[in-house]
Amino acid sequence: MRTNHRTSLSLALILLLTVLTPLSAVAAWADLEVGDTRRFVATTAPLGSDHAVRIALADRITDQVMSEIKSGAFDVGPFQDDLRRAMRDLLHDAVLSFAESDAFRNAWRTAVRATHSTVEQALTNGRGNAVTLDLAPVVRQVKAQLVSDGVPFADRIPVRDTRIVVLEANGLGVWREVAEGLRAAGIWPAVGTALLAAAAVLTAVAGRRRRALTGVGLAVAAGGVLLVVVVAVTRGTVLQDLPDDGDRAAGAAFYDALTGSLRITGWSLLGAGLLLALATWLTGRLTGRRERSPGEAP
Repeated sequence: MRTNHRTSLSLALILLLTVLTPLSAVAAWADLEVGDTRRFVATTAPLGSDHAVRIALADRITDQVMSEIKSGAFDVGPFQDDLRRAMRDLLHDAVLSFAESDAFRNAWRTAVRATHSTVEQALTNGRGNAVTLDLAPVVRQVKAQLVSDGVPFADRIPVRDTRIVVLEANGLGVWREVAEGLRAAGIWPAVGTALLAAAAVLTAVAGRRRRALTGVGLAVAAGGVLLVVVVAVTRGTVLQDLPDDGDRAAGAAFYDALTGSLRITGWSLLGAGLLLALATWLTGRLTGRRERSPGEAP
């Protein structure tokens, strides 16, 4: 009976390991990446080279300027439609060209650094729903460059609150509370996961510990799959409320960059777990064959 109890307890720990594995990964991610400004900037700064982000930025800046022109904020006289289109194309191309410069990359880093606090609020503590990227530092640099290049009316480009919504956390609900709790836990869930795996093996009856180790490998692999699925499902949740235009494309790029390490972790857990299970199973098979082979030296 005692043997049955130990076997049942080992099995229960292995099943618990399947759930704790992705949770520990999310906890480490929330603490080390979302919670750390330096890591956050290092992760999202390369998005300045992403085509979808650049197009969304150029569209937003251009639309704002053309709106000012249309409303009469600029004293430029009457505009014909073809002239408006020509100006829009000129400004749009100028912004995209500026996006290749070092000045843009510096301005972009300033913008994403300022976004860090809104990401924390939206994904963890629930004090905000929309994650917005303030383009004011970029607009300021664009204006200076266009003025320097002699682009008409560039000196009147308004530098004010121009934002792109990159994530919408309104549909996360209780998951934000879970993320906040995991972030507070930091790396301790990962430590608990390792201890739980060891306990699952040591709790098993001596003759079944190899089988328990195989179960641990499969549980880790299943946890990796679960983590990949959660990242994919959450992606749809945070992007579904964004307009189907540049914001959604930019938001997808932003989310994929921010959760890239989670996806890598998920696939790594899958591979490592399957490798552990396979190695343990093969070792058991080879050991069993040697034990059954006649003529073995004592």
